[in-house]
Amino acid sequence: MHHILQAVQQEAAELTAIRRRCHEHPELSRQETQTMAYIQEKLAEYGIASRHIEHGGILGWINGQNPGKTLLLRADIDALPIEESDCNLSQQRSCRSHTPGVMHACGHDGHIAMQLVAAKLLNQWKDRWNGKIILMFEQGEEESGPLAYLLHYIEEKSGWHIDACYATHVRWDIPTGKIAVCREAPMAGGFGFEIRINGHGGHGSRPDLAQSPIDCFHAFYSDLQALRMRVVPPLSGLTVSIGSLHSGSALNVIPNDLTFAGTCRFFSYDQAGKRFYEEFLRILDNACRTYGCTYDILHMPKPLFEVQNNPVCAKLAEQAVASYIGPGALADCTPWMASETFAITARLYPGVLTFTGIANADKGCGANHHTPEFDLDEDGLIYGTTACVGYALDYLTQAPDISFTRPDEPLEVLASRNI
Repeated sequence: MHHILQAVQQEAAELTAIRRRCHEHPELSRQETQTMAYIQEKLAEYGIASRHIEHGGILGWINGQNPGKTLLLRADIDALPIEESDCNLSQQRSCRSHTPGVMHACGHDGHIAMQLVAAKLLNQWKDRWNGKIILMFEQGEEESGPLAYLLHYIEEKSGWHIDACYATHVRWDIPTGKIAVCREAPMAGGFGFEIRINGHGGHGSRPDLAQSPIDCFHAFYSDLQALRMRVVPPLSGLTVSIGSLHSGSALNVIPNDLTFAGTCRFFSYDQAGKRFYEEFLRILDNACRTYGCTYDILHMPKPLFEVQNNPVCAKLAEQAVASYIGPGALADCTPWMASETFAITARLYPGVLTFTGIANADKGCGANHHTPEFDLDEDGLIYGTTACVGYALDYLTQAPDISFTRPDEPLEVLASRNI
């Protein structure tokens, strides 16, 4: 199978065409109707069966020559509400979104392309491997919720038994031609929050007659910054930021309420995230009691876990990169503070999430994700696809027995965790 890279290189035009088709027609979370139809058209063209899971996405499947392990490959498919710039960091783009205010600013168009071409090759070579491959194309990763519908179908209706899972994410700060595999958590967990503090307004000259939600928030925010020092171990990374704050509209009126929103990220739910989440609510409650206010939680789901790479799967992924691309293709893996719903899938099945490099200064590719200038070097998709195909073939051929303990949390609770 050492010809995998060459086979993928022969599919370079297909990779580019798929990526550009998806990039030019981006769709927001839960609205990916055209994208899903296109994915199913391509799967049918390749001779691969698929099913649309309402509100969740697309599931395809390929059967190998004989029974064996079942490996799930996952790609996310949604875009973001960002107006794309005409140029990337240095030049005109190779393709641009045709939808005003919407762009693939996180590289999910590349994920779709890599998984489709990987599926094409794995289907062509299905007489060379045993087992089953499940292709999961996930709607709404940026909003988390749709994954629950896919997992519900897989766990309760499909009859499949998933033995392992695999995903890759393009990354802006890793050069094209490089793949990074973290032995531990490659991406952070976290939680989002939107909270309204309800006070009692009044005239600016008589704050003694009011219960100011602004004063209440100020006290809460000061305690929030100190909270990290008190509950987060020194070697456990955790960030918390307020991204939105709204209250009042006149300089001489104490407002009735204040609404704030933000996110928290961490690399260990057990060591940092769980306690910080609980203490966050405690200091909010204390501040409101002190200042005579109440609060309403508008959005604050249970925290999403960090992505956990299984050691056996991570080692196998490293070996696949070294074997099919070359030892020099392995990049040092620096964990990324962004979050991913693959964290939920990897709690159910042992798996690995790799990073595919798409940075190329000569092409202007290297802007951070979720920015108008973000662009990916399409040549990088060749290496991400090769790593995926190589991993799938090695996993199904070696069929390792992996020690793994699933969480005792009910599926509906686990799948509801998000940012």
